[in-house]
Amino acid sequence: MLHVRSIWNGVISFGLVRIPIKLVNATESRAVPFREIHTEDGGRIRHRKFCELEGREVTAREISRGYEESDGTIIPITDEDLSRLPIPTAKTIEIVTFVPEEQIDPLQMGAAYYLAAGRAPAARPYALLREALRRSNKVAVAKFALRGRERLGMLRVVGDTIALHGLLWPDEVRAPDGLAPGADVAVHDRELDLAGALMDALGEVGLEGLRDEYREAVEEVVAAKISGEALPEPPEPERTGRILDLVTALERSVQAVRESRGGEAGGPARAGGGRLPSRGTPRAAPEETGGGKSTSAAKKKAASKTAAGAGKDAKRATAKRAAKKAHAQKTQEKRAASRRPSV
Repeated sequence: MLHVRSIWNGVISFGLVRIPIKLVNATESRAVPFREIHTEDGGRIRHRKFCELEGREVTAREISRGYEESDGTIIPITDEDLSRLPIPTAKTIEIVTFVPEEQIDPLQMGAAYYLAAGRAPAARPYALLREALRRSNKVAVAKFALRGRERLGMLRVVGDTIALHGLLWPDEVRAPDGLAPGADVAVHDRELDLAGALMDALGEVGLEGLRDEYREAVEEVVAAKISGEALPEPPEPERTGRILDLVTALERSVQAVRESRGGEAGGPARAGGGRLPSRGTPRAAPEETGGGKSTSAAKKKAASKTAAGAGKDAKRATAKRAAKKAHAQKTQEKRAASRRPSV
C-alpha cells in the first residue's frame, strides 16, 4: 500500500452514485537533485519573495493570487472566490462518457494519479465502478477541477485500483500540419521488411529491463567528487563508417542487435524469423561466440550485475555520508568565522 499524502479529496460522480475518493500521485521523479550555488564560494542560493510596493520580503502566509489585466492592473482572487465557481466539478470527478481506450489520443495524456476509496462506505461503489470498467473494456472520461482549473481525465483500471490520467483538452493538442515529408517520398518493400526485422530484434527487450543510465552516471560523478577520486572516463564514441543507403543501414543495424544479444550474426532476419536474401555476393558470417549461452552462464552474468549494483549503492551511501560530514564542517567553519570580532 502506498503511504503517501493525498493531494485532493472529493467524490466520483457516476450517475446518481457518488464515491468518496482520495487522489494520490501515481509517479515520482528519480532525477538527481541539484541546488543553485554561488560559483565563487559554493554558498547556497536562496530565492526570496519581495513585495514590490513595500520593498520587503514576505512570508507564504502573506501571499495570495491575483489576475493581471492587459493594463497591468491586478485583481485579487481569493480561495473563497474560487470555492464559489459555478461548476459541478469543484470537488467532483464527474464522469461524462465511456469510450474504448484506443479512442484516447496519447498526445492528450498527462500526469497520472491513483484513486483511493475515501471512507469505508465508499468501498462497495468503488469496487462496482472498477468491475464495470473492467467488464466493459472501456475507460471513463471525466471532468474535474484541480489547482485552479477544470481538467479532463481518463479513469482506467490498474490491477485492483482505479487510476486517473489527466488529459489535455482536444483544442490544446496542436495539429502536425506541414511537419511530415511530402507524399512523393517512396518506401520500398525491402526496406519495410528490414525495418520489421529490426523492430523484432529490438522488441526482445522488456520495459522492466530499462533504467536511467544518465542518472546513474551523474550519481557516479557526484560520488567521485565527494570522495576526491578521479572522475569516470566517458566512453569512446562509436566510430561508424558513412552509410550510403538506407538498406545497408538497416541490414547492419539488425546484424549488430543480434550479435549484441548472442543471436545469429550471419545476416539480418525477416520479420517472421528467417534471413533476408542478400544483395549480390553474400557476406561471410563472423564467428559466432555466444549463439548458445548456457543457463548457468546467464545466471553468473545476472549475479555479477547484481553484485556490481550493490557495490555502486554502497559507494553512493558512503559518498552521501562523507558529503553530509563535509557540509556540516563547512557550515560550522563559516559560523565560527562570522562570530570572530573584526580587528
